[in-house]
Amino acid sequence: MLNESSLVEERVSEIVRRVGSISDLAPDEDYYDAGLTSLGSLNLLLELEDAFGVSISDEKFIACRNVRALTTTIEDLKR
Repeated sequence: MLNESSLVEERVSEIVRRVGSISDLAPDEDYYDAGLTSLGSLNLLLELEDAFGVSISDEKFIACRNVRALTTTIEDLKR
């Protein structure tokens, strides 16, 4: 059974892959290197905020370049 952190990471990964049209992405892989565009990143930010009910500052979002970092940021914001 997956713990809550794993479930968040799984959901973040699904959103990143869908929004970025990225078929395969490791949790520590840079999603910009994998093909996410600047327009895609704006859509990603909006989708993540909506999916998790959080507000991610531009500064925090820009600092995250992979699923694992986004997951940590979202979990910190939900505490």
